[in-house]
Amino acid sequence: MKTISYPKIGKTKEQKVFVSFYINNKRYRLFNGNRIEQQIEPNSFPIEQREAQAKLLAAEIYKHLCSGKVFKEYRKEKVLTGNNSELTLLKQALKVKLYSDFTTKYKEELKLAYSLLVSNISNDSIQREDIDNTMNHYKNRSSYNTLRKNLNSLFNQALELGLKDNPMRHIKRLRTKANLNKPFDDVRLILDEIRDFNFNLYLCCILTYGCLLRPHREVRELTWGDFSQDLTIIKLAGSRNKSGRNRIVPVPQYVQEVLAKGKPNNNIFSGTTKPLNPGYFKTLWGRFKKVSKLLEQDQTLYSFRHSGAINIYKRTGSLSKLQKAMGHSNMMVSMTYLRGLEISELEESDMPKI
Repeated sequence: MKTISYPKIGKTKEQKVFVSFYINNKRYRLFNGNRIEQQIEPNSFPIEQREAQAKLLAAEIYKHLCSGKVFKEYRKEKVLTGNNSELTLLKQALKVKLYSDFTTKYKEELKLAYSLLVSNISNDSIQREDIDNTMNHYKNRSSYNTLRKNLNSLFNQALELGLKDNPMRHIKRLRTKANLNKPFDDVRLILDEIRDFNFNLYLCCILTYGCLLRPHREVRELTWGDFSQDLTIIKLAGSRNKSGRNRIVPVPQYVQEVLAKGKPNNNIFSGTTKPLNPGYFKTLWGRFKKVSKLLEQDQTLYSFRHSGAINIYKRTGSLSKLQKAMGHSNMMVSMTYLRGLEISELEESDMPKI
């Protein structure tokens, strides 16, 4: 069995980038995609753009080799190939995912799914029994479905690398009951209670409500450079939000009034270039729940985003505006979201006409 390492990016003294990788402990370097029949020429780009193009070349090289396609040594007729076992292909699929531009949380979920499966495999061949034993790890239906989704994602990636079949296609999703984040009846009142408890938590909540940002990443990682000079606009790149698309969000006046602009590279909560730890607001919210006299069951940090969504829809009646405000990928997502917010069912004929 031939073993293949995931390609790494290198650079010469002349600022030319290349992709290096190992096959059976032998190192290879490619400066372009000619030998894998890809028209990728990283060094034809300006210096500052070459590394991004080299990453694209690395991904294509890895996919090429793992799928079993041929690759000849430079100026030689010796052919190298990347045929691997099912387990090796799955491991390579995980590496591709971890190298991609996904959230840290999602990557951790993929690593957990992979490790659970591997712990139930006795050899390099993946059997149906191995899948069943892995899925039985969770009794909770939501956790079961999450594991199923993540394993399916890994196997689909492995298919692109040469795996012959996705064994997850036989595993059905379990039905779960809807879990609502109950909206607030009086947002101002609960915000006042939170402000008296902790200002950072208050700022997180008011941004989640007023700008409809997701609290645990989009809000937590905000820097002053994400705001316009007059604090009226927030601009987030696709890599900074769940939708994966660039997002421009207006900042309401009541949010502007609690902001005190700092240095562009500084996080708005920590005051440094590093954001607070990922569990910071979760911990704060847990402490607030213990002392709050206003919180009701099923009300969470996300209830502020949900309350903001209801407010927009009730005032405008526009699903299109709600979709843009929430950063949803399409209107169907927004329709599902509204149903989950305890708003009456909608038919397509009821939607605003253009």
